[in-house]
Amino acid sequence: MFKKLGTGFWLVAIITILIVFFNLGGVPLLDPDEPVYAETPKEMFSFNEFLSPRIYGEYWYDKPPMYYWLVAASYKLFGMNEFAARFPSAILAVACTLLVYQSGGRLFNERAGIAGALVLATSIEFFYLGKAAVTDITLLFFLSASLLAFIEKKYYIAYLFAGLATLTKGPIGLLFPGGIIFFYLLATRNWALLKSMKIFSGLLIYVAIAAPWYILMYNIHGSIFVDTFLGFHNITRFTSPEHPEGVLWYYYIPVLILGFFPWTGIMIQSIWASLAKSTYDSSTLLFLNIWSLFIFAFFTISQTKLVSYILPMYPPLAMIVGWYIDRLWTSHGKIHFTSWSIGLSIVTILFIGIMFIGLKAMPILANGIYISAIIFVLMSSLVAYFAWKNDILRAFWTKIISMALFSMVLTAILFPIAAPMLTTKNIAQEFNRQYDGKSPVYVVKFLRPGFTFYTNVYGKEIVLGTDFNELIQESQRSYFLIRQSEYDRLTVTNRQSIIILSCISDKMLLLKE
Repeated sequence: MFKKLGTGFWLVAIITILIVFFNLGGVPLLDPDEPVYAETPKEMFSFNEFLSPRIYGEYWYDKPPMYYWLVAASYKLFGMNEFAARFPSAILAVACTLLVYQSGGRLFNERAGIAGALVLATSIEFFYLGKAAVTDITLLFFLSASLLAFIEKKYYIAYLFAGLATLTKGPIGLLFPGGIIFFYLLATRNWALLKSMKIFSGLLIYVAIAAPWYILMYNIHGSIFVDTFLGFHNITRFTSPEHPEGVLWYYYIPVLILGFFPWTGIMIQSIWASLAKSTYDSSTLLFLNIWSLFIFAFFTISQTKLVSYILPMYPPLAMIVGWYIDRLWTSHGKIHFTSWSIGLSIVTILFIGIMFIGLKAMPILANGIYISAIIFVLMSSLVAYFAWKNDILRAFWTKIISMALFSMVLTAILFPIAAPMLTTKNIAQEFNRQYDGKSPVYVVKFLRPGFTFYTNVYGKEIVLGTDFNELIQESQRSYFLIRQSEYDRLTVTNRQSIIILSCISDKMLLLKE
């Protein structure tokens, strides 16, 4: 897939590695998602079973096994730790930027490839998820590889990666490439392309990769697997909100504005130019635009919404922006001051404002937030100056360097300081020191994945809606891991019957004698 490795390849690789791998294992797993994806492969080793994912000793049908397998392989290399849990995401984030570089170079030119790859690497949501032990970057890489292979007419590779995407996140591994390609053919009316897409033999490749795991799971677990995985985790989540408070038609507009920072301002100008002013590259650019719009529209319609869902639209957006930056470079055209300066300044002010609102909730982050604000103000000011001078090269590299610096501040200062509020690791270590090894343990759902990963104790989940006061009264000698909000609802009598063993941030370890 990768062509001869030249200067551009190593430039993109080094910058992305610096951003993504810096202090990768230096921060504990953040609740609740990272510990889930770290604990499941850990239990694969415990039960010596790598086909059926488990968590807390029970079969778990939430996701297909691809990311768990990758983390399990990482555990074999690096041991069971935070770095190993995040390594697959990090290495595939690097691979994804290199994929964008290579494809951009072939579809447009070398400079457009470099620009698009670095735009992707320095987008906040991309590098944040690239440093996280979650499935999103794995899916992103496989989907991007499939769709870029299609536009480059490498059809068998497209089917292969669609199969791997289906092993990562389910039916969307085929639905997304199929839907995007359909609308592209509809827009171009190039239905004759279907004849050259090797549909029959290609689908055989797809089925050979994607189907065996699903068939084996159905043979072993029966209808409960189909009902839970396909029924609840796919169809029900699409049609019914998992988080009702997030069902807003405009949910992904602010997510995109902030997630694609600092390229949001020039993004709009780039899309306009790619649709209105392109001639030679029009077919490729149309495909990239349809790709982006399809992802955005699909998850806008979906009733369950999460910030990370629209990540698959970032590679095509980055390639469009990279193409446009190269176009300005090549033509020495006038940079639109509004996009590169005023637009960036508005989004920067918004981003800094959000950070300072967060500062009220976490005053201990003051130093990191002040440093970040200084980086963003300097970036915005320098870009405005270089835009006024029509210096595209310096405006571009100012953003790259600034975001690389911010990624280090985020990982080396902000996350380590905020960690006690965002992870169960510290309170779990207290539990390990004080647990008698035999008494029952009760844990609230939100803290249970991290608690299990760091203690190797499953604990019993305190079900939402359970009267915690009754649970305390009915319990014999037991340990409880709860949050301050649960403790505040205890009666005075129950508070007197328990011992507070440890309190870290809003997490409390209690003992009922």
